[in-house]
Amino acid sequence: MVDVSAKPATERVARAEGRVLMQPKTLAIVTSSNAKKGDVLGAARIAGIMAAKRTHELIPLCHPLALSQVEVDVTPDVKLPGVAVTARVKVAGQTGVEMEALTAVSIACLTIYDMVKAVERGMRIEGIRLVEKSGGRSGYYRARE
Repeated sequence: MVDVSAKPATERVARAEGRVLMQPKTLAIVTSSNAKKGDVLGAARIAGIMAAKRTHELIPLCHPLALSQVEVDVTPDVKLPGVAVTARVKVAGQTGVEMEALTAVSIACLTIYDMVKAVERGMRIEGIRLVEKSGGRSGYYRARE
């Protein structure tokens, strides 16, 4: 792991996004809470939060962080059609939380897929990316639209 002991602890925030594209009939099952495995949106949200907290166990050489906030939003979107996922992660620490935000989104998307794969195996997980980050030596970053 990289030695971050000489860095000052600062507030660091990262926001990531992704989406699961599916057929309208699959989205209807997701939004009506009629999936055989239960509440798809709720399970995905909790899975994303749990994943952010365990990123250091999943990604080699990531530092374990005492996260101060994790928000995961899972929003059905008929225009996709599918589910948009965003995560915002915050820490007061010596290293950033980009990987935690990206991991939260990835696992939330995988949870959505897992919970309705019996209905549609052709769903696509797309667009997982860092949208914005602040804090630390490199400062502010925002992805282009």
